[in-house]
Amino acid sequence: MSEFVSQLNRRRFLLGAAGFGAAGLLAACSSGGTGTGGTGTSSTGSTGAGATSGGGSDLSGTITGLFMKQAGYSEDHINQMAASFTKLHPNVKVNTEFVAYEALHDKIVAAAPAGTYDLVFIDVIWPAEFATKGLIADITSRIPANWKTDVLQGALDSALYQGKFYGLPWLLDAKFFYYNKNLLTKAGVDPASVTTWDGVATAAKAIKDKAGVKYPLVWSWAQAEAVICDWALMTASFGGKLFDEKGQPAFTEGGAVQALEFMRKSIVDGITNPSSTQSLEDDVVKVFGAGDAAMGLNWSYMFAAANDPKQSTVAGQAVVTEVPNGGAGRISVNGSSALSITATSKNQDVAWEFAKYVSSLEVQTKYISDALPIWKSAYDDPAVIKTAPEFVPVAKKQFNDMTNRPQVVAYNAVSQKLQVAVQKALLGTVSPQQAMNDVKPDVEKLLAQ
Repeated sequence: MSEFVSQLNRRRFLLGAAGFGAAGLLAACSSGGTGTGGTGTSSTGSTGAGATSGGGSDLSGTITGLFMKQAGYSEDHINQMAASFTKLHPNVKVNTEFVAYEALHDKIVAAAPAGTYDLVFIDVIWPAEFATKGLIADITSRIPANWKTDVLQGALDSALYQGKFYGLPWLLDAKFFYYNKNLLTKAGVDPASVTTWDGVATAAKAIKDKAGVKYPLVWSWAQAEAVICDWALMTASFGGKLFDEKGQPAFTEGGAVQALEFMRKSIVDGITNPSSTQSLEDDVVKVFGAGDAAMGLNWSYMFAAANDPKQSTVAGQAVVTEVPNGGAGRISVNGSSALSITATSKNQDVAWEFAKYVSSLEVQTKYISDALPIWKSAYDDPAVIKTAPEFVPVAKKQFNDMTNRPQVVAYNAVSQKLQVAVQKALLGTVSPQQAMNDVKPDVEKLLAQ
């Protein structure tokens, strides 16, 4: 997952209004703390794809897992998973701890020398750093062969670095394109026309002129990770790359510059709300939900939020679809996450079995009220589709077409430099090309450290 929203329960919230069992979803967002895995409800012990009941009485030991608050599965449900696992393995004890996303990265780093945790929740942008620093274990040899074909690629990428697995894929997310169907109709815009970025710009001008929406587009372009997510997906959509195959800057040419020029032009043309340069994902939800925007990008949680009459004036009007095509495809940005076994864990076998269990098709299907599965087959399951018929088919396509943000060791520092440069281009301080030319040497220095 990459860019998380602290105030909204993104993934559990995402499908609540779509019929994913909202009562169970929203009740689970409690304050953090620790829990012992032996107190939840028990499962039947059967297994799904990727699950295992192997080990039995031979599997023993205590493990502690560090999870993120409000990330997909609720704290109660994670503890239920732990309880079910320990019922299968009576000689195992699973302790769980939950922290906010903002504290997660630093807590993993700080706790590493003491070996506090056996299993940690990691963002898709962290494998390069954590693997290089030796904080998480290489588990490539443990990954079942069928996972490489049965698990969605975006989920697999959440744990990959330089061709090796440093975790088990667990949660999926991506940015999607949303539009208000009533506003498109009012402006005489065919929804089929917003499948390309040029079509989006044309539609926005029509909506501005005919539907009375001053700024039809709203984005999360504040100087934060959010703007990198949008720029990355648009760069890929326009056929470009932020970094090349050797991990060196490629953002001074091609699709990267073209995407930034498109972003800046939308502001100049008056079709993008200028407040976008100070906005994050929650702001996009609020503006869209107030009817003050007709189109926008956001993570999957917006589908529920925009269609929830308790917080949106356009409930029933919000349509979710794939990211528009810039010429190279309808490519989104990967916002997935994984479970990594720490390099210092003294119970790596137990940690592996537990992580494999909670990532299994059986367990993920059982808790589908919290998050969509990582398994391809789930998206063809009528029971899964029925839970959110408007969202699941779109997710099936988009989760197969995502780009990753740069897999570089100094990602946080690199991202901060790029955020500043992108902001300068969006505000018109310098041209998009000049902004990228100026920041390149700074990024190269960070990569050389």
